[in-house]
Amino acid sequence: MNKQQLALIKKDVRGITSNKRLFSVLLIIPLFMAVVLPTIFLLTITFTPLESGDLQDLLAILPVDLPNSDLRVALTGALLNKIVPLFFLMIPIMSASVMAASSFVGEKEKRTLETLLYCPLSLKQIYRAKILASFALSMFVSLLSFAAMLIVVEAELWITMRNWFLPAIEWLLIILLVAPALSLIAITLIVRGSAKAQTVEESQQRSVFLILPILMLIVGQFMGVLLLNAWILLGLGAAFAAIAVVLVRTSAGGYTYEKILK
Repeated sequence: MNKQQLALIKKDVRGITSNKRLFSVLLIIPLFMAVVLPTIFLLTITFTPLESGDLQDLLAILPVDLPNSDLRVALTGALLNKIVPLFFLMIPIMSASVMAASSFVGEKEKRTLETLLYCPLSLKQIYRAKILASFALSMFVSLLSFAAMLIVVEAELWITMRNWFLPAIEWLLIILLVAPALSLIAITLIVRGSAKAQTVEESQQRSVFLILPILMLIVGQFMGVLLLNAWILLGLGAAFAAIAVVLVRTSAGGYTYEKILK
């Protein structure tokens, strides 16, 4: 990465963070998924009677042992280590789509695309700078959401159960491997779509479909149809990382200045 690419990345990130309304919207949904939803889960588990059949049914579909025969503790651990981590596959994609969707088409609408293409960077370098800018923002929001979730969940567990939450290995794999790789794949596809789109709205509409497979994973976890463990996540992360590298390297393939300016 050269100085010109770094300057372009800073310009794109600054364009989002300096817009207080847009940046606040960018944070609302991730924080809702990282803080509000886990809080709802914890309150439901805490105040639902142990005799309730709903708790027993939910526990039956989750892969969890009961070493201390504490139903609430076991169910809390299962939800926080099996369900909530999947939300962090969606958060970076949703965060990055705001910037990535407007990467090129936003320049068209602001009539700055011609100026951008005249800068001393090749088209491939511009593409990669746009991708890295969205990736940096998505990882920042994802890590911020994880930190907020950890603080709130630990406080709530101590107040309600006098217990602590110890993240499982799945958290490490998702935060450091699967989510970044999946986010990079999504960003690359969204940036390519942005180069074809005529409006920011059109580009954002296309990016919505990238979230559907993750929603299916979450539903599968809840229903017990598809249960992700550390080995599956490791395999998925390695596969996603390989795909991401290929996409980033070939992202500008087939595009010319004339096609982007259309």
